[in-house]
Amino acid sequence: MKQVVHTTKAPQAIGPYSQAVTSGELLYTSGQLGIDMETGKLAEGVQAQAHCSMKNLGQILAAHGLDYSNILKTTIFVKDLADFATVNQVYASYFTGDYPARSCVQVAALPLGGLVEIEAVASK
Repeated sequence: MKQVVHTTKAPQAIGPYSQAVTSGELLYTSGQLGIDMETGKLAEGVQAQAHCSMKNLGQILAAHGLDYSNILKTTIFVKDLADFATVNQVYASYFTGDYPARSCVQVAALPLGGLVEIEAVASK
């Protein structure tokens, strides 16, 4: 049975979608842009946006009683693959031990002019 997960501690959806949904033991998050929750705007630069994306994912996970260690797979969308190393450095700082499976793809554009967007699948 599908259940919608919502928290006010992460950016609200900017379209017709949920922050995350669960089905059984799995949590599927929508992509999180690098929105700074203090300003409500995109953070400056890819490094700051990657941190905000990961923090926003963390808040969604926490709303369902999970944390980064529960993530099975992530997909990272970047506007410029030249930012791959910077995003990797930020991403790695949120995990200890085994990393989740991951894909990283360059895209033509992201909503709101974002530089990075990260989505995740996690398990209880």
